Amino acid sequence: MSLASQVLPLVGVATGAVLSLVVSAVNERTQWRRQQSVRWDERRLNAYAEYAHTVKELSNRYRGLAIARGLTTGSTPLEPTAATLEELAAAEAHRSALAEALWLLGDVDSNTAAVQLNRALWHLEWLARGRPTAGTATWPEAYLEFRKTREDFLRAARRDLGVSGGQITRDVPWPPQWHPSSDTGVGNP
Repeated sequence: MSLASQVLPLVGVATGAVLSLVVSAVNERTQWRRQQSVRWDERRLNAYAEYAHTVKELSNRYRGLAIARGLTTGSTPLEPTAATLEELAAAEAHRSALAEALWLLGDVDSNTAAVQLNRALWHLEWLARGRPTAGTATWPEAYLEFRKTREDFLRAARRDLGVSGGQITRDVPWPPQWHPSSDTGVGNP
């Protein structure tokens, strides 16, 4: 046997072993990246959902204050007692803490939409508490702006999460026709 006939099989085995190691390493790295992506997607989803829920709860509470002040109509007024205001301050602190997770996990568009949502929510708070604000926005106008910025936030979060479709819902008039009120600040869909 010649030297070439002895070396060629060894080179083939060595080449096969190296290729096998490279393919295994690439597969493991791809799997690791996929697992990391799923892990962060789940955390982003939870951060977005919990934040959106907390903002909605706060807007409902501010709406209750607005009902009690006569800024809008509804069946659940919330008197601005010391205990109520303390609960609202705690809920706002919780919302602020949840926002920190957004800054860490969200993309620029979602974080920008969250900032705009915060401002719209704070506008509701100021109106509901009777604090002076610049401009002449009424509760219904501020509430419609809040609803728009909330939908913008949800749309941005959906894009960041890779949820298909840019539209969340079709336009549905509020309040519904059966509702006796024509106040756009009634309810919080």
